[in-house]
Amino acid sequence: MSDTSRTNFIRQIIDADLASGKHRQVHTRFPPEPNGYLHIGHAKSIVLNFGIAADYGGRCNLRFDDTNPHKENVEFVASIKADVRWLGYDWDERLYFASDYFEQLYGFAVELIQQGLAYVCDLSAEETRARRGTLTEPGQDSPYRNRSVDENLELFRRMRAGEFPDGARTLRAKIDMAAPNINLRDPVLYRIRHGVIHHQTGSEWCLYPTYDYTHPISDALEGITHSLCTLEFEDHRPLYDWCVNHVSVPCKPRQIEFSRLNLEYTVMSKRLLTQLVEEGIVDGWDDPRMPTIAGLRRRGFTPGAIREFCERIGVTKADNLVEMGMLESTIRDDLDHNAPRAMAVLRPLKVVLTNLPADAPTAITAQNHPKREDMGARELPFAAEVYIDRQDFAEDPPKGFKRLVPGGEVRLRNAYVIRCDEVVKDAAGAVAELRCSVDAETLGRKPEGRKVKGVIHWVSAAHGVPATVRLYDRLFSVPQPGAGDSDFRADLSPASLTTLTDCVVEPSLADAIPGTRFQLEREGYFVVDPQAAPGALVLNRTVTLRDTWGKQQQGGGT
Repeated sequence: MSDTSRTNFIRQIIDADLASGKHRQVHTRFPPEPNGYLHIGHAKSIVLNFGIAADYGGRCNLRFDDTNPHKENVEFVASIKADVRWLGYDWDERLYFASDYFEQLYGFAVELIQQGLAYVCDLSAEETRARRGTLTEPGQDSPYRNRSVDENLELFRRMRAGEFPDGARTLRAKIDMAAPNINLRDPVLYRIRHGVIHHQTGSEWCLYPTYDYTHPISDALEGITHSLCTLEFEDHRPLYDWCVNHVSVPCKPRQIEFSRLNLEYTVMSKRLLTQLVEEGIVDGWDDPRMPTIAGLRRRGFTPGAIREFCERIGVTKADNLVEMGMLESTIRDDLDHNAPRAMAVLRPLKVVLTNLPADAPTAITAQNHPKREDMGARELPFAAEVYIDRQDFAEDPPKGFKRLVPGGEVRLRNAYVIRCDEVVKDAAGAVAELRCSVDAETLGRKPEGRKVKGVIHWVSAAHGVPATVRLYDRLFSVPQPGAGDSDFRADLSPASLTTLTDCVVEPSLADAIPGTRFQLEREGYFVVDPQAAPGALVLNRTVTLRDTWGKQQQGGGT
């Protein structure tokens, strides 16, 4: 039995199958097509398939459905394996490719021909579509539907031998051209593909099985008990069952469909994601704005946060649109507890402390996490010149501004209360520097007789480390890009990436290794870019400290 606190309709089916003795062990599979990088929707399937197998003491295979070599390559195979492992799952020795079964699949096709359940068709793809019929009208039989078994066997053998050009012939199942389910109207099982070097089989084959034929038989050959698919395959289930019921496979898996993950402010179609990459709209499949697992990893998401998100959204039969805020909330919860704190000034403005006492400490002790003593503390160099963020000063402050103003006071985080005495401007009239006085009695103590509301972060000017900071945000500006068949590219957000090149971070970050995550105080959660060159610190923003998008949607601004 599974954990009842995490039950869903799939687990209820499995529980019933085990209780009835239909199965003794649960065996699932995750079957990606290696024609792109995995995205957050695939993560839902990974967590579901591997998670169910683990919870029931069963097994889960990783199988590549590699039946379309025109769009597949080894880069995608490698990335998929890396993503599954990064999420915390392992397939042990159970790594398979559908191409492992090409010879067996061919043999099963011969079985169908011998039973009179498959035939070689000479119609072109356009002619086949024209004869398929509609939802209200039956299709028309192919003029080649009644070829003899011997003729079909010979033609199929010659198709494999490479005697016919692409598109000249297909092998089709002989089911029912009047079937209400169009997928059963003599679907194509094999097509000819010349000149393709398959990433596993090389040039051995010029005859490739279709996904709808390959998938159910691969499941059956591997002993899969529960074949979990997204809802778009529900109409294909009768064909799935037809295939396993009419050839001599060792078992008959059950296909069960669940709703796919649709996430706001992004696209989940591999075709559209490929377009983003190929048109250079994003910086590759692992661009931190992409919903790919590789992109989320580079942006600083943790495997645990993604797994938790997949558990939170649940498994249902109903299509729905998940709020992006839910994914962002999950990573905030994770990093709020696990990420050490640090300080960085993204838009530096120099502050000269004109009266810093000669005996002032040269370093300030700061806790690495306000709620976790186990993370320890660090020493922050402190001197008479520091940088603060330009946004923390205003000559003409708006109402409610609680930071530094001319003549006003603010506390430097973990350090002194300072007062702005003079504003120094450059020749163009822009603020170039602030001259401030220190209240020497306020290090670790509240000022006497007054209340200072604002606390701002800072970095020592002499000790700060230069850094490039990338402020990533949602790739699209609307929840459903391309709605109404519009061009989804018109909904791209111009604010999805802001790159700041003159940032200064505290020296403890100088040697931070790629992939290290921090909360930059008052700025958000960040990760050291895994692709940053040695000695050139680059930080990617994972998520803001608070849900500013939610405030905008409620009319609250930022």
